[in-house]
Parts: sequence; C-alpha cells; structure tokens
Amino acid sequence: MTIAPALYFTRIHHLRRAPVRHAFEYRSYSWFFDVDAPPKLPLPLRPFGYFRAADHLEGPGADLRTRVRTFLSDNGIDSDGPITALMNARALGYVFDPLTLFWCHDRDGALRCVIAEVHNTYGQRHAYLVRPDPHGRDEVEKRFHVSPFNRLEGRYELHVPEPADDLTVRIALLRDGQPPFHAAVTGHRLLVTPRTILRAQLRTPLSPWLTAARIRRHGIALWARGLPVAPRVCSPAPRKVQ
Repeated sequence: MTIAPALYFTRIHHLRRAPVRHAFEYRSYSWFFDVDAPPKLPLPLRPFGYFRAADHLEGPGADLRTRVRTFLSDNGIDSDGPITALMNARALGYVFDPLTLFWCHDRDGALRCVIAEVHNTYGQRHAYLVRPDPHGRDEVEKRFHVSPFNRLEGRYELHVPEPADDLTVRIALLRDGQPPFHAAVTGHRLLVTPRTILRAQLRTPLSPWLTAARIRRHGIALWARGLPVAPRVCSPAPRKVQ
C-alpha cells in the first residue's frame, strides 16, 4: 500500500565554527511521498511543483523506483519493498535539492537502508548508502565536494529517521582537529491540499531558486570574510558495499 504524499514546512539550520563562525537559518518546505505515487499538483500550480526522475541518481530509468533499485543493485542490495522519498520539486523548470533522501524497505515494510543524495552548486551529485541503526544514525566517509570551503576529507555523522508527524534530519561533518560543521532540517507534516500547496508557495516562493541564491550569498559572505577556497579534486568513484 502506497502512502499519501505529505508536505513538510521546514527550517534549515547551518552552523560553522571554524576557521570563522557562521550560522544561518531559513524557512523552506519539502515533499515526502512514495516513489510509486509522486505528487501531482493541480494544473494551474503544476509549473511551481513537479518531479522528474532524471534529477536524481545516476544511470538509466524513467522513474524513481527503477533508479533507486539500480543503485541498490550496484551495491549488492535486493530491495523490492516500499520506497519513500524526501525532496524538493522543480519550479519553473529548475530544481536545486541540496539533500534528497530515499528510505528503502523490504516487502514486510522493515527499513533496509537509506540513500542520501547530495547536490552541489556546481551541478554535480553523489549518492551515499546509509545503513542506520535503530535510532536512525550512521557514519559515512565524505567522498564528494559540497562547500567550496571544505576539503574532500572527513566523515559525516547522519541522523536520518524516516519522518512521521515531525521531520528531524541532522548531519555533522567531522574532521580531525576541527569542530564539527552542523546542518539540520526540522519540520512538521501537513496534508497535501490546494490550500497547503498555496501556503507553501507563499511561504517560500520559487523555493529551489531561492535556496540556490541563499547558498551562493552565504558563500560570498564567507569568502569576503577571508575564508579560503579549498582546492577541488576529483571525487572518488562510489564504492560498492558488500
């Protein structure tokens, strides 16, 4: 049985402590749905919120389930149960989704793993295979450039429980000799109705455009404060998990 799509009105939190302190918080919203039944907005609102499988994960597949199952198969996982996703929608032809999450279950509904797909402002993306413990926690090695001010080193500590009435996703970048860099997404669940869709658009107009602009604005502010840009190296190819 597929779940009904939901909207989460969210707050995004970032905290950097070194080499300069920088923190910010802003409002947004995210969609949560079964990949077999993506939300479909009323026709007048559809340009402001629609989904395209090609925006997520690499490889062939005209739908999200095929792309997720290809990624899992490449990592030695056979999972044909429900798959839920938390992501942003396209708006006026553009999407920017810093973090997309897929919760992959077995046929009985038990969680097998989570896919955490990260997008950067260079137009690149990388998917991490996460195997959360019963509390939704796991650690993965950093293998992809996100911020131009962080080197390709360290590990992520993730807290990614599947959302229910509330959404709480937390990520800490841990690096030797430096305080953690923290990011979090918190929010509350709303039913998808024409009214809540309109509220979301009024709350954060053209959300993907605004999110990308905010990230670039904060990047310029950090650069202006003297934070050096880290050299970029090619991200290692994803490793298969046995």
